[in-house]
Amino acid sequence: MKQTSKEDYIKILKERMKILKVYSVYQMTGLSIADLLEDRAHKSLYMKLAKKYNNDWLMRLARDVASRNNIQNKGAYFMKLLQSKIKE
Repeated sequence: MKQTSKEDYIKILKERMKILKVYSVYQMTGLSIADLLEDRAHKSLYMKLAKKYNNDWLMRLARDVASRNNIQNKGAYFMKLLQSKIKE
């Protein structure tokens, strides 16, 4: 049996992390929102929001934000709009 070095093992784990494992609708919605907003770093936040709120409503809001060209940080703008809509 071949011994795996620590560096090889870490490399294998990093490759495995690239493979997406989506098990539910809210996870897919969260990933879609992260892609629309070009904010893959916060995909778990979007998944959590998709689990809590209506997925169609979140996707409409994300598409609206993604269609605007003059926004630098689409993720932050999305969250600001989301907070204002929730308060209403």
